[in-house]
Amino acid sequence: MTMICKLATTKDYYMKTIFKLIFISLIFFSCQSETDKIPVKQADWGSRKADITNFDSFIEGKTYLPVYSNIYHINEHRTYALTITVSIRNVSMTDSIYILKADYYNTIGGNIRKYLKNPIYLKPMETVEIIIAGKDVEGGSGANFMFDWAVKNAKNPPLFQAVMISTTGQQGLSFSTNGVQVFE
Repeated sequence: MTMICKLATTKDYYMKTIFKLIFISLIFFSCQSETDKIPVKQADWGSRKADITNFDSFIEGKTYLPVYSNIYHINEHRTYALTITVSIRNVSMTDSIYILKADYYNTIGGNIRKYLKNPIYLKPMETVEIIIAGKDVEGGSGANFMFDWAVKNAKNPPLFQAVMISTTGQQGLSFSTNGVQVFE
C-alpha cells in the first residue's frame, strides 16, 4: 500500500511540475514588448514628386517587366489568381533616380492604368512598390509593366522586379520576374 501511495505522490509531483513548466512557457512566449516590433516605413508616392521638369541632361531608359495576375491551372479554362508586388529599386548608393512613367498593360497589350501623373524620385538605396491585389485579374497571364526612367549615372540603372504569390488552404505558390531594359 505504501508503494502505491509513493507512486501516486510521485505522479502528482511530476504532473504539477509539467503544468508549471507549461504555464511559465506560455507566459514567456506570449509576452512580446512593443520594442521587439520594428515598424517598416513604406515610401509615400505622393511625396516623391520630382522638382525636375527637363531631363535632357539625364540618361533616359525604358524597362519592360513581365507580371502575372493569374496563371493557368489544370487546363486553359481554370486560372489561379496571384497577388503581385512590383519593386522599383534604386541600386545607387550616391545618386537619386527618377521614374518618369509606370504603365500597366494586360495580356492583349491594352493599357490598364497609369501609375504616375508626374515623375517621381527615389533616394539612394530606396525602394517603392506597386501592389496589385489577387482579386484584380484584369492583367491576365500576360500582364506587364513598362517603365520610363532617368539617371545621372548610366552605371546604376534602376532595378525592376516582381513577386507573384498566392496561398489557398495549405497550398502556396510564388515566383519572381526581373525587368529587361528595352532599346527602341
